[in-house]
Amino acid sequence: MIEVNAMGEACPIPVVKTLHALQELNGAGTVQTLVDNEIAVQNLTRLAESKGCAIRTEKRGEKEFCVTITTGSAVAESGDEEISCTVPAAQKKTVVVISADHMGEGDDELGRILLKGFLFALTQQEKLPSTLLFYNGGARVTCEGSPSLEDLKNLAALGVEILTCGTCLSHYGLTDRLQVGGVTNMYVITEKQMQADLVLRP
Repeated sequence: MIEVNAMGEACPIPVVKTLHALQELNGAGTVQTLVDNEIAVQNLTRLAESKGCAIRTEKRGEKEFCVTITTGSAVAESGDEEISCTVPAAQKKTVVVISADHMGEGDDELGRILLKGFLFALTQQEKLPSTLLFYNGGARVTCEGSPSLEDLKNLAALGVEILTCGTCLSHYGLTDRLQVGGVTNMYVITEKQMQADLVLRP
Protein backbone atom coordinates (compact mmCIF):
# COMPACT_ATOMS: atom_id res chain seq x y z
CA MET A 1 0.00 0.00 0.00
CA ILE A 2 1.20 3.51 -0.84
CA GLU A 3 0.18 6.32 1.52
CA VAL A 4 -0.21 9.88 0.21
CA ASN A 5 -0.61 12.83 2.57
CA ALA A 6 -2.24 15.66 0.64
CA MET A 7 -3.61 17.58 3.63
CA GLY A 8 -3.53 21.30 2.97
CA GLU A 9 -2.91 20.82 -0.76
CA ALA A 10 -5.10 22.76 -3.16
CA CYS A 11 -6.86 21.17 -6.12
CA PRO A 12 -5.61 19.45 -8.23
CA ILE A 13 -2.44 18.49 -6.29
CA PRO A 14 -4.06 15.55 -4.40
CA VAL A 15 -5.13 14.03 -7.72
CA VAL A 16 -1.66 14.49 -9.23
CA LYS A 17 0.02 12.81 -6.25
CA THR A 18 -2.50 9.96 -6.22
CA LEU A 19 -2.19 9.41 -9.98
CA HIS A 20 1.59 9.18 -9.67
CA ALA A 21 1.22 6.74 -6.77
CA LEU A 22 -1.11 4.54 -8.83
CA GLN A 23 1.45 4.47 -11.62
CA GLU A 24 4.19 3.52 -9.15
CA LEU A 25 2.21 0.43 -8.09
CA ASN A 26 2.85 -1.13 -11.51
CA GLY A 27 0.22 -3.74 -10.78
CA ALA A 28 -2.47 -4.54 -8.23
CA GLY A 29 -2.33 -2.61 -4.98
CA THR A 30 -3.77 0.14 -2.83
CA VAL A 31 -3.20 3.88 -2.58
CA GLN A 32 -4.50 5.66 0.52
CA THR A 33 -4.74 9.46 0.32
CA LEU A 34 -5.46 11.90 3.15
CA VAL A 35 -7.22 15.13 2.16
CA ASP A 36 -8.96 17.92 4.04
CA ASN A 37 -11.87 18.90 1.77
CA GLU A 38 -14.79 17.34 -0.09
CA ILE A 39 -13.74 18.79 -3.47
CA ALA A 40 -10.56 16.71 -3.30
CA VAL A 41 -12.65 13.65 -2.43
CA GLN A 42 -14.86 14.27 -5.50
CA ASN A 43 -11.81 14.64 -7.76
CA LEU A 44 -10.24 11.44 -6.40
CA THR A 45 -13.54 9.64 -6.96
CA ARG A 46 -13.51 10.71 -10.62
CA LEU A 47 -9.92 9.53 -10.94
CA ALA A 48 -10.79 6.11 -9.49
CA GLU A 49 -13.86 5.72 -11.68
CA SER A 50 -11.93 6.66 -14.85
CA LYS A 51 -9.31 3.98 -14.07
CA GLY A 52 -11.82 1.28 -13.13
CA CYS A 53 -10.61 1.18 -9.53
CA ALA A 54 -12.52 0.43 -6.35
CA ILE A 55 -12.74 3.41 -3.98
CA ARG A 56 -13.69 3.80 -0.34
CA THR A 57 -13.96 7.11 1.55
CA GLU A 58 -13.77 7.49 5.31
CA LYS A 59 -14.51 10.78 7.05
CA ARG A 60 -12.20 10.88 10.07
CA GLY A 61 -12.90 14.42 11.21
CA GLU A 62 -14.47 17.72 10.21
CA LYS A 63 -11.61 18.39 7.78
CA GLU A 64 -9.99 15.01 7.35
CA PHE A 65 -10.93 12.38 4.77
CA CYS A 66 -9.15 9.13 3.99
CA VAL A 67 -9.65 7.98 0.40
CA THR A 68 -8.58 4.42 -0.41
CA ILE A 69 -8.22 3.41 -4.06
CA THR A 70 -7.63 -0.23 -4.94
CA THR A 71 -6.34 -1.01 -8.40
CA GLY A 72 -5.81 -4.06 -10.58
CA SER A 73 -2.85 -4.63 -12.87
CA ALA A 74 -4.56 -3.09 -15.88
CA VAL A 75 -5.52 0.29 -14.49
CA ALA A 76 -2.37 1.77 -12.99
CA GLU A 77 -1.17 3.26 -16.26
CA SER A 78 -2.32 6.68 -17.33
CA GLY A 79 -4.79 6.54 -20.19
CA ASP A 80 -6.69 8.91 -22.42
CA GLU A 81 -9.63 9.29 -20.07
CA GLU A 82 -10.45 12.77 -18.95
CA ILE A 83 -11.45 13.68 -15.40
CA SER A 84 -13.19 16.94 -14.66
CA CYS A 85 -11.26 18.46 -11.79
CA THR A 86 -13.46 20.70 -9.68
CA VAL A 87 -11.75 24.06 -9.19
CA PRO A 88 -12.80 27.29 -7.50
CA ALA A 89 -15.03 29.41 -9.71
CA ALA A 90 -12.84 32.46 -9.21
CA GLN A 91 -9.81 30.81 -10.77
CA LYS A 92 -8.65 32.62 -13.90
CA LYS A 93 -8.83 30.84 -17.24
CA THR A 94 -5.34 30.30 -18.62
CA VAL A 95 -4.71 29.00 -22.13
CA VAL A 96 -1.29 27.67 -23.15
CA VAL A 97 -0.41 27.88 -26.84
CA ILE A 98 2.23 25.54 -28.30
CA SER A 99 3.11 26.44 -31.91
CA ALA A 100 6.34 24.42 -32.29
CA ASP A 101 7.83 21.15 -31.07
CA HIS A 102 10.54 23.12 -29.26
CA MET A 103 10.69 26.01 -26.81
CA GLY A 104 12.53 29.22 -27.64
CA GLU A 105 14.91 30.03 -30.46
CA GLY A 106 18.49 28.93 -31.03
CA ASP A 107 19.20 25.22 -30.67
CA ASP A 108 16.10 23.20 -31.60
CA GLU A 109 17.37 20.09 -29.80
CA LEU A 110 17.75 22.09 -26.60
CA GLY A 111 14.34 23.64 -27.29
CA ARG A 112 12.70 20.21 -27.37
CA ILE A 113 14.25 19.37 -24.00
CA LEU A 114 12.99 22.68 -22.62
CA LEU A 115 9.46 22.10 -23.93
CA LYS A 116 9.34 18.63 -22.38
CA GLY A 117 10.44 20.17 -19.08
CA PHE A 118 7.82 22.91 -19.38
CA LEU A 119 4.96 20.46 -19.96
CA PHE A 120 6.08 18.31 -17.02
CA ALA A 121 6.27 21.43 -14.84
CA LEU A 122 2.65 22.22 -15.76
CA THR A 123 1.56 18.92 -14.17
CA GLN A 124 3.10 20.05 -10.89
CA GLN A 125 1.33 23.41 -10.67
CA GLU A 126 -1.32 24.15 -8.05
CA LYS A 127 -3.43 25.97 -10.65
CA LEU A 128 -3.65 24.24 -14.00
CA PRO A 129 -4.43 25.89 -17.34
CA SER A 130 -7.91 25.32 -18.72
CA THR A 131 -6.73 24.53 -22.25
CA LEU A 132 -3.58 23.60 -24.17
CA LEU A 133 -3.68 24.50 -27.88
CA PHE A 134 -1.27 22.86 -30.34
CA TYR A 135 -0.84 24.05 -33.92
CA ASN A 136 1.74 24.22 -36.72
CA GLY A 137 4.86 22.32 -35.54
CA GLY A 138 3.31 22.03 -32.10
CA ALA A 139 0.96 19.39 -33.52
CA ARG A 140 3.84 16.89 -33.29
CA VAL A 141 3.82 17.16 -29.48
CA THR A 142 0.44 15.43 -29.12
CA CYS A 143 1.25 12.64 -31.56
CA GLU A 144 2.86 9.21 -31.48
CA GLY A 145 6.57 9.44 -30.67
CA SER A 146 6.32 12.62 -28.61
CA PRO A 147 8.34 12.48 -25.37
CA SER A 148 5.63 14.51 -23.62
CA LEU A 149 2.68 12.13 -24.09
CA GLU A 150 2.68 10.88 -20.49
CA ASP A 151 2.62 14.41 -19.09
CA LEU A 152 -0.13 15.45 -21.52
CA LYS A 153 -2.24 12.42 -20.60
CA ASN A 154 -1.79 13.29 -16.92
CA LEU A 155 -2.98 16.84 -17.62
CA ALA A 156 -5.97 15.51 -19.57
CA ALA A 157 -6.80 13.24 -16.63
CA LEU A 158 -6.85 16.30 -14.41
CA GLY A 159 -9.42 18.04 -16.61
CA VAL A 160 -7.14 20.14 -18.84
CA GLU A 161 -8.56 20.44 -22.34
CA ILE A 162 -6.00 19.50 -25.00
CA LEU A 163 -6.73 20.48 -28.60
CA THR A 164 -4.65 20.08 -31.76
CA CYS A 165 -5.23 21.86 -35.07
CA GLY A 166 -6.73 19.42 -37.60
CA THR A 167 -5.32 21.31 -40.60
CA CYS A 168 -1.84 21.08 -39.08
CA LEU A 169 -2.16 17.36 -38.39
CA SER A 170 -3.18 16.83 -42.01
CA HIS A 171 -0.34 19.02 -43.34
CA TYR A 172 2.31 17.04 -41.45
CA GLY A 173 0.70 13.65 -42.18
CA LEU A 174 -0.10 13.09 -38.51
CA THR A 175 -3.89 12.74 -38.59
CA ASP A 176 -3.79 9.05 -37.64
CA ARG A 177 -1.03 9.49 -35.06
CA LEU A 178 -2.78 11.76 -32.55
CA GLN A 179 -2.44 10.19 -29.08
CA VAL A 180 -4.02 12.64 -26.66
CA GLY A 181 -6.81 15.23 -26.69
CA GLY A 182 -9.08 16.22 -29.55
CA VAL A 183 -8.89 17.79 -32.99
CA THR A 184 -9.93 21.41 -33.45
CA ASN A 185 -10.05 24.22 -36.01
CA MET A 186 -8.90 27.82 -36.24
CA TYR A 187 -12.29 29.18 -35.14
CA VAL A 188 -12.01 27.36 -31.81
CA ILE A 189 -8.30 28.19 -31.46
CA THR A 190 -9.15 31.88 -31.87
CA GLU A 191 -12.17 31.70 -29.58
CA LYS A 192 -10.25 29.97 -26.77
CA GLN A 193 -7.58 32.68 -26.79
CA MET A 194 -10.10 35.53 -26.97
CA GLN A 195 -12.01 34.18 -23.96
CA ALA A 196 -8.91 33.51 -21.85
CA ASP A 197 -7.83 35.67 -18.92
CA LEU A 198 -4.22 34.79 -19.70
CA VAL A 199 -2.52 33.30 -22.77
CA LEU A 200 0.92 31.69 -22.30
CA ARG A 201 3.23 31.12 -25.25
CA PRO A 202 6.35 29.26 -24.06
